[in-house]
Amino acid sequence: MLLSLAQWLQTLSPEFGFFRVFQYLTFRAVMAALTALLIGLLAGPWVIRRLTALKIGQPVRGYGMETHLSKSGTPTMGGVLILLAIGISTLLWFDLSNRFVWIVLWVTLGFGAIGWVDDWRKVVNKDPEGMRSREKYFWQSVVGLIAAFYLLFSISGSSNQGVWELFMNWVRSGFSIELPAKADLLLPFFKQVSYPLGVIGFVVLTYLVIVGASNAVNLTDGLDGLAIMPVVMVGSALGVFAYVTGSAVYSKYLFFPHIPGSGEVLIFCAAMAGAGLAFLWFNTHPAQVFMGDVGALALGGALGTIAVIVRQEIVLAIMGGIFVAEALSVMLQVSWFKYTKKKYGEGRRLFKMAPLHHHFEKSGWKETQVVVRFWIITMLLCLVGLSTLKLR
Repeated sequence: MLLSLAQWLQTLSPEFGFFRVFQYLTFRAVMAALTALLIGLLAGPWVIRRLTALKIGQPVRGYGMETHLSKSGTPTMGGVLILLAIGISTLLWFDLSNRFVWIVLWVTLGFGAIGWVDDWRKVVNKDPEGMRSREKYFWQSVVGLIAAFYLLFSISGSSNQGVWELFMNWVRSGFSIELPAKADLLLPFFKQVSYPLGVIGFVVLTYLVIVGASNAVNLTDGLDGLAIMPVVMVGSALGVFAYVTGSAVYSKYLFFPHIPGSGEVLIFCAAMAGAGLAFLWFNTHPAQVFMGDVGALALGGALGTIAVIVRQEIVLAIMGGIFVAEALSVMLQVSWFKYTKKKYGEGRRLFKMAPLHHHFEKSGWKETQVVVRFWIITMLLCLVGLSTLKLR
């Protein structure tokens, strides 16, 4: 929005020439981060007061950690603060004609709406389980599949072609389309090594990455500050990849596919980092507010979408290793429990409790120890992911 305003002012008079600074992506990214940070810090106390007044308190499952019982009643649905800061900041600073940022916003708000309904049912209906798994998964699939098909045509087409035009051409051709090399699955640490996915493969992979990342972040969000800081770090690292793939010079030098327009996603990544740090101000132990599904599902979906845009699905799994481990711990725990119950008549557990962060709490780690150590691991994994920029 501000970019369009600056361009219009420059056409009025040479005196407004200093507004050329708005053309620089890095400047707008920094401003987006600062804007989101300030919005979050200034609006945070008011949002917390409103959530408290509405008695939107976090219910604690009866079978959860005993040490978490004291958290019952803490305001939840604080993710609305994150989404508010991201949304306003991104709309102010990104190029409104960029289709990649719009699809990231769509996924973020779509998954945020699903999370909002889930949280609302937990609070209003006093049901700690919230939205049932099948219903939640159905709506996640709707948002994920729409995004997958949109990205299919956005990435495979040229920057001057509309997505709808590309879609209609695909229909007229009998649902036949040859994807360019930039839509292939890239293998990190290897130069120019990629695997063609085809239309079905691209859609399925994109769907799994978006929905999987959304649920993985949601499962990680169980301790004060545990999920938000890894989201900030992984999102910031993905912003670097967006800047590289969006630049014809840097992408060629580093042997990355050039995806015109993807650089603008850096604005969203910067806004997400600023909003996340502002939320951490209130979410650090002992938390004044919880993110809730409205924030966790939305941020996870955003990370997955950005990874697909910049063609770094595998690198996302590396940098978001904590998210992957948390999700796998739940899947393994449930599968092993069901298997042993069927075979031995008694369910057995691989972990003392799932997700993984609860296992470490049960093992004697304090909550703050789990959180900070998971942060350190994420930082190291992000450095490994960023090293793939040059180690190829």
